[in-house]
Amino acid sequence: MKKQSYLFATALVSLLAFSSCGSNGDQCQSNCEKACSKEACENVCSKKACEKIPVKEYTSAKLYMTSKDSDLRISEVDVKVEDGQDFAPMFFTYVDPTHQFQKMVGIGGAITDAVSINFSELSPELQEEFLNAYFDKEKGIGYTMIRTHINSCDFGPESYTYVEDNDSTLSTFDISHDKELRLPLIKKAMEKSNNTISLLLSAWSAPAWMKDNNSRVQGGHILPECNQMWSDYIVKYIKEVENYGVPVWGLTAQNEPQATQTWESCIFSAEEQRDYVKNYLGPTLWNNGMKDKKLIIFDHNRDIMFHYALTVLNDPEAAKYVWGTGAHWYETWRDYVVGSEAGMNFAAARGVKEAFPDKELAFTEGCVEGFSWEKANDWGFGEKYAYSILNDLNCGTSSWTDWNILLNHYGGPTWIKNFCLAPVHMTEDKKLVYTNAYYYIGHFSKFIQPGARRVSSCSDRSDFETTAFINTDGSLSVVALNRKDYAMDFAIVVGNKSYKARLNPHSIATLVLK
Repeated sequence: MKKQSYLFATALVSLLAFSSCGSNGDQCQSNCEKACSKEACENVCSKKACEKIPVKEYTSAKLYMTSKDSDLRISEVDVKVEDGQDFAPMFFTYVDPTHQFQKMVGIGGAITDAVSINFSELSPELQEEFLNAYFDKEKGIGYTMIRTHINSCDFGPESYTYVEDNDSTLSTFDISHDKELRLPLIKKAMEKSNNTISLLLSAWSAPAWMKDNNSRVQGGHILPECNQMWSDYIVKYIKEVENYGVPVWGLTAQNEPQATQTWESCIFSAEEQRDYVKNYLGPTLWNNGMKDKKLIIFDHNRDIMFHYALTVLNDPEAAKYVWGTGAHWYETWRDYVVGSEAGMNFAAARGVKEAFPDKELAFTEGCVEGFSWEKANDWGFGEKYAYSILNDLNCGTSSWTDWNILLNHYGGPTWIKNFCLAPVHMTEDKKLVYTNAYYYIGHFSKFIQPGARRVSSCSDRSDFETTAFINTDGSLSVVALNRKDYAMDFAIVVGNKSYKARLNPHSIATLVLK
């Protein structure tokens, strides 16, 4: 009888929760607190409704713009505020902040050995400038996400691991190498951001002796008998980093698991990663008190992410350990192979989110490959970033992380000579050059804060590209992108107000309402 009474009471609470919460998302938070247990709220009410950010009346509007062939670099420009909408021949975006979607974790970039070496070569004054430029929200663009590597990667002067060869007990495990430059820089960045940064870890390769090709490079697979040892290795690294005073937010199961590279790489088929996460990495994290660490699968190009996610996340015993699916933008390599011009495959990211709405999307790496100052000064450099960020966010992405945040005057150092562009470069005489990509990324990272939620928005023209977010303080940020050769007279319509301005050719603007 007691069991039946308990079940009836639970059902009644759930029914009350549904009637009071489910029908009106705006009231869900207060009703859940008053009438529903936390469990009932999570099971019956929409979690998105329970976490909705209250919409307020906006009394101030500021517009910031970066524009080609001008001095505008996240510079404030005039915006006209009018009541209603006049339907004049112009570009419109309609925004409704009452409809809210994914919650943002952060936007940022990677700190590799290459980045930390370059930083160490700057004068103290330029080091401070650099930290402010990236991680101070008021003085710079306010990065809130950092990705770094476990063991070496291609961006650094050498390839290394943390243990001696064949040390199956991991007794020689030592991260002194990372404590010299890389971890101190990450700690400084966190301090500069007032500890708003989420740190993401990724491994490029296990030690050679743990792999079937006995090499850290050229792909290869983890030996079956080493799956647990490699999982222990990763957990050991997380503990050592946190003991150093750097909190870890999450990790990816493997960087680019489908790529055989001349630098550090390791192959996992979708089935292999599913079983590795289910039987080794996931349980090892949880058994070591790391259930809160966000585990991201895939971490490779968008072109095959849908297949990969289906394979892993359709298995509930693997999916329970997974926070989300990570993606890179290098899927365009196939265009060169098959002679197509497909471009970035945002449909794949959208498909993953639709298939698994309770799992998150994370963009974990992108860069322009091959260094030259001509490419660094090309306005399309920044536009590529904005195009990707905007569309990834509109597909449901919750975190967006660039590759190296600082490279030198030849796009390195990289031991494999895999030179690339970065938003900021150090010249041969140790000065800093901020490319247009730095400012384009800043139009998102400076104004979309951790905890912000994407809101419903739609443009009336496909060439007027926009996204919109409401921050936890209620402020609204709308980013508008013009990649065309013509100007766009536009209006952003929010409620009964229209915010009007001109978007110059090849420019980006962020409207901030408070």
